[in-house]
Amino acid sequence: MEIFLKTVSALNDETRLLILRFIDENGECCVCDLQNSLDMIQSRLSRHLKILKDAGFLRVERKGTWAYYSVRTPLDRFRLEALEEVRCLDIKVPKLQSTQTVSGCTL
Repeated sequence: MEIFLKTVSALNDETRLLILRFIDENGECCVCDLQNSLDMIQSRLSRHLKILKDAGFLRVERKGTWAYYSVRTPLDRFRLEALEEVRCLDIKVPKLQSTQTVSGCTL
């Protein structure tokens, strides 16, 4: 029951829905790209990412000093259906504004 409540709670926030939809549409994203594209401060963004990760929606991969987030696969049926509903919401998703260079992020 605890994971169910975490999942439902994670979806009970417009910012987290935007983040989840953004990552779903753009694929794996570095925190700096998310920060730049969504115009959010790093501490606030990291808090939302942790909640989505703990709820089972996201996975994180560390590459050097950078953290990259993507939608976890495979998702169980409940989370997959929740993600399908998020895809149907009228959310204005900004364009990806990448800060990537050959050597990593520029932020």
